[in-house]
Amino acid sequence: MYQKERTFYLEAWQACQQLYLCRPLDLVKNRMQLSGEGGVGREHKTSLHAIVKITRNEGILGLYNGLSAGLFRQATYGTVRMGIYQSLYDHFTSADGTHPSAATKLLAGVFAGACGALVGTPAEVSLIRMTADGRLPPEKQRGYKNVFNALARITGEEGFGALWRGCGPTVVRAMVVNGAELATYSQAKQFLLETAYFQDNITCHFVASTLSGFVTAVVSMPADIAKTRVQNMRTINGVPEYSGAIDVLRTAIRKEGFFSLWKGFTPYLARIGPYTVLFFIFLEQYKILYYRNFCNHV
Repeated sequence: MYQKERTFYLEAWQACQQLYLCRPLDLVKNRMQLSGEGGVGREHKTSLHAIVKITRNEGILGLYNGLSAGLFRQATYGTVRMGIYQSLYDHFTSADGTHPSAATKLLAGVFAGACGALVGTPAEVSLIRMTADGRLPPEKQRGYKNVFNALARITGEEGFGALWRGCGPTVVRAMVVNGAELATYSQAKQFLLETAYFQDNITCHFVASTLSGFVTAVVSMPADIAKTRVQNMRTINGVPEYSGAIDVLRTAIRKEGFFSLWKGFTPYLARIGPYTVLFFIFLEQYKILYYRNFCNHV
């Protein structure tokens, strides 16, 4: 097995591992984004209120609704985006070890995110619906048993193309997230290592990933709102609730205000911040262990 293939599997394992820690925050973020949709009364006043209401109505395990879809999403989207980004990063690193430029890192992250999103959209659609189900009255719940049941029912009830509903905003969000997250982390790490204050260790990885997580949360939130609402929308009498991502954003601003585009920012940052930090720290440590134990055998 080649060295790149091994690191590729490490990235896949790490992506799935982090989900168990961050799944409740992701669910709260999605519920907050759907709360008050269309200008109606908000279901959740704050993130804490959402957590209390979910656990009271659905039990503590309700915070893990959609876990199977989340794992499937990470196994598809998460694996593809990191594998492609690392391959492009290695490709554009010169023989003398000179790192790619900031623009090259940004474009590599954008391209990797787009590819991952195309592959992962069916899992994303299933995840959003399974996450949102608990907020609906029993007669309106979809009741998917797991991600594979969701994929089969969506295909049977709405057609194969429904698996890629919201693909446009999903790809745009992934391009923004990966362009910000991967490029910011790589650039911040490179900058820190070029100073006299940091070495290539956990401290450097922590500072670089913290900056990456904050930047990613701020710039990607509006695209995440659009993606969530498009993928959760229903079609009534053949007419969808929204014509597309732009319609979601326009409607949200008109009915809920401009800053509604950052609705659910606290749980989103609380989720994506630690996720980004832990993802890069553990990934860097896995790579160190891998290179230490296997590089002499490839």
